[in-house]
Order: sequence, then structure tokens, then C-alpha cells
Amino acid sequence: MRKKAATSGPKKAKREPIAPDVLEQALTLITTSLDDDKAEDIVVIDLTGRASFADKMVIATGLADRQIAAMAQHIERKLKEIGLKRMTIEGANGSDWVLLDTGDIVVHLFKPEARELYGLEKMWGAALDDGAAEAVPTA
Repeated sequence: MRKKAATSGPKKAKREPIAPDVLEQALTLITTSLDDDKAEDIVVIDLTGRASFADKMVIATGLADRQIAAMAQHIERKLKEIGLKRMTIEGANGSDWVLLDTGDIVVHLFKPEARELYGLEKMWGAALDDGAAEAVPTA
């Protein structure tokens, strides 16, 4: 028989949010880096008070695996330069979807088809909560 702790999964420590000025600096760094790397349809969604896993979500589209992987590497390097060293990156080895989790900001980098399939903007965006999205994708 399994122990209850083993079946319920790992226990995560409560996330301690970073200072608001550091959060804004990191968010600006991320969106600027994505823009510099020619990401398309960059969207920032405010999750404050709506999700316990992060305060901001950034969603962007890249056209090729290499572009998406480079975007993730550039963001990781730039965040480390400002002192944000604890982050998780998933899917960076040739995937339709790369996730960067800094604790306070979650960045989703998609190929166009995957972004449409998962529909994160519909799930977390302004349609559910007026004023939630700070930026809206452009056509």
C-alpha cells in the first residue's frame, strides 16, 4: 500500500513574490528580449489575485524551433544577469512549446499551431476578467 504523501505528489513551498520593481524590470526585460528576437503577438496577462503560481504570464509566438529555443536562452541569460537565477525551462530541445517559469512570471513560447491549439489567452485573458490582459495580440 502506498503512503498518502507519495500519492498526493510533491509538496511545493509557498511562492514568495519578488519586489514589484524587480517584477516590472524582469517583465520589461522579457518583452524587450522577445521583441528583439522577432517574436510575434507578444501578450502579457496579469494573473495577480487569479493564480497562485505566478503574477504575470507572457505568451509569444516564434516561427521555428531554433527561434523559440534562442528566445528562451536569451531570456534565461538576461534574467540571470539581473539576479533572477531560479527558473525552470521545459521543452527547449526542439518543441512546439517552450515554458520558462521564473516563479513570478511564466513565459510561454509557441509555434503558431500550438498557440492556437492550447488557447492560453482564452483561458487566462481578458475574456474571463475585464482588464486582465495588459497587451492584446496584433493581427
